[in-house]
Amino acid sequence: MINKKSVSYKRYIARAKRKRSIRSKIFGTPEMPRLAVFRSLKNISAQIIDDTTGTTLISFSTIAKDLKIDRTKKKTEQSFEVGQKLAEIALKKGIKKVCFDRAGYLFHGRVKALAAGARKAGLEF
Repeated sequence: MINKKSVSYKRYIARAKRKRSIRSKIFGTPEMPRLAVFRSLKNISAQIIDDTTGTTLISFSTIAKDLKIDRTKKKTEQSFEVGQKLAEIALKKGIKKVCFDRAGYLFHGRVKALAAGARKAGLEF
């Protein structure tokens, strides 16, 4: 049973509310799909999703076999690389514009680094 007075539970609920608020405003279309981010303690992953059909067009993460990440780098640097690689794959598939879904995470640190990497590689938000 989860202790509803614990700090982690309150943090989880606050993020869930932010996520719900963001998702009510963002919807991925075939012309402009949604770039969704998931952040765990060790890794970060991102997906480009078309919400009209409910399909994931592209996904990439720090644990992807295609990406050879130097684990001695900081997690923000790894996130920047993930954003760059994701954008390169998206541009090859003809996706140039996306709407960014930060999934309730605050826009700083690793989430911001992933977005910066995607922008640098050529994706437009």
